[in-house]
Formats: sequence, C-alpha cells, structure tokens
Amino acid sequence: DKAPLSKSLLLVPSAVSILLTLLFQHYQKFFAYNLQAIKEDFQIWRLVCGRTICLDLKDTFCSSLLIYNFRIFERRYGSRKFSSFLLGAWMLSALFDLLLVEITQYIFGITINSLPSGFLGPVFALFVPFYSSIPRVQVTQVLGYFSITNKTLVYILGLQLLTSGSYIWILALSGLVSGICYNSSILKVHRILRVPTWVAKIFSWTLEPIFSSAEPTNEVRVGMGATVDIQRQQRMELLDRQIMMSQVAQMRRQRQQQGGMINWNRLFPPLRHRHNANYQDHRPSEQDTPPPTEVSEEQIARLMEMGFSRGDALEALRASNNDLNVATNFLLQH
Repeated sequence: DKAPLSKSLLLVPSAVSILLTLLFQHYQKFFAYNLQAIKEDFQIWRLVCGRTICLDLKDTFCSSLLIYNFRIFERRYGSRKFSSFLLGAWMLSALFDLLLVEITQYIFGITINSLPSGFLGPVFALFVPFYSSIPRVQVTQVLGYFSITNKTLVYILGLQLLTSGSYIWILALSGLVSGICYNSSILKVHRILRVPTWVAKIFSWTLEPIFSSAEPTNEVRVGMGATVDIQRQQRMELLDRQIMMSQVAQMRRQRQQQGGMINWNRLFPPLRHRHNANYQDHRPSEQDTPPPTEVSEEQIARLMEMGFSRGDALEALRASNNDLNVATNFLLQH
C-alpha cells in the first residue's frame, strides 16, 4: 500500500529474471553486464539491460526482499522523490562501477570484463538512508551479548547479497558511495539528478493504477506520521491500547473464576496517580490491595538510566508484572 514503484520493482524484474533463467536462456547474453563491450564497442544499451535484470536467482531473491523492506522510503518520501533517489543512485553507481574497475586494474593488475547483473547499485545505495534515518529498536539478545534489532534481518540480507559473487563488492561499494553522494547536502546531487514533474505525472497516470494496492482492511488502521518520531509515537499508542485491552481481558477472566469485581486501581497505578490529583485521598484499603510484585533492581536501574524516577519505575514494573518492555512503553506514553 502506497508503494507502487516498489511493487513494480519487485514484480517486473523478478518475473523477467525467472523467465530468462528457466525458459529463455539464449537471451541472457543481452542482459549481461559486459564492461568490455560497453567501453570498446560503445554498447551503452548494456548499461540499461545489465544493470536492471538479475541473471542469478539468488541475487533476484535477496534484492527483492531488500526492495520490499525499503518500501518504507517510498511511503515516507513519495513515489517521485523515491524514484529520483533510485535514478540518481543508478546513474552515479554506473559511473563509480567504471572508476572502481579501472582503479582495481591499475593498482592490482586485475582485469574485470564483466560484473554481476541486476538492479544492485541502487539497492545497496538504499542502505545509506536506512542506516541514518530508520530508528534502531532492540528486539532481543542472543547469549546476552549480541543485540537483535528490527534492522538485523535487512543487514543479513545485504551481507548475503554481498557474498553471492566474486566482484559484487564493486557494485556494493559504488552503490554505497552513490547513496552517500545523493544524500549529501553539500554536493546537492539531489537537485540535479531527479525525475521531472511531467515524467512523474505520466507514470502516475499510466503505471500507478496497475501497480497500486488497496489499503489493508484486516488490520487496525494507523495513520502514517510525517516524521519518524510521530510514527514511533503512533506505534506506541497502538501497543498501549493492546496492552490495556489484554489486561482488561485478564481481569475479567479472574473475576469470572473468583466471582469478584475488577479492581481497576490495579490497572496501571501510575496513570491513576498522574491524572488524578486526589489519588492519595482515595487509595484502596489494605485488604483489597494485592501483595506487591517483587521487582528486579537491575530493571529499575535500567529505567532510571532512561530518565524515569525510581518511584515511577517501581510502579510501572509492578503494574506490568516485572515486564521491562511493557513498563518502558507505558512510561513513555504517560
């Protein structure tokens, strides 16, 4: 949804790559990224064909998964700005490919006549905004030392793509350099290499209706904020609502089992404390108050390092049954 260009890059090159590999193998020579033919015979068309369609299904699979993960930039920037980035990165990486090949031959004496085919330069260039603008959120830890974040899988896919060929490191390096140049505010490349407005309108009228997708209806609708902070805030609010609904359902089950009433004061005591000025005058009696949950001092210390007070951290951990992630999300929301 809201990423027709990413969808077209996912479907069309992948379909052509599969057809060339399985059915039309005798046409693969026209999509080879042959540098010798480009430099000596001036077959410029090989730049377009060789740098668009992958001839290796492993590269096709990895690059498609990366494009799918990078669709967030089209949703954030818009299709025109996203296509401008891809166009600029494609043109810059083509230039850097030739320069790196000449430098490799001059320094190491290695003659490189061909490089891996595919839309790999712009894909590697997208790692630059992915690293700089996508927030890093820890998901879990392996062996207590190695952090697994929401970005780990994308980096693993990039590493897999990087190790799939002998000279693919040239495409990766040229893509990263082109991404840095395009994102640089000093070089102002984004003002020169961009898709004209009239071209964007033509593609919007012709191709966008074909590759556009309907908005999902089986999920909770969450509006997309204009900045990363707003998007993170929206996700936190959704998570907070889900947590509260799950705790309400748990209390209802306990009421049905025990035959008692729901003790609403147990639902997030900090919320009652912060939003009710008379909270101190209406505390529940000691008979209705359950025994306090034992809280780890280490988790209290981690919350205090984030800037929360000890009292708020203690109450949040007790209300969330000593769950650090739930307590952190609740404190951020209230």
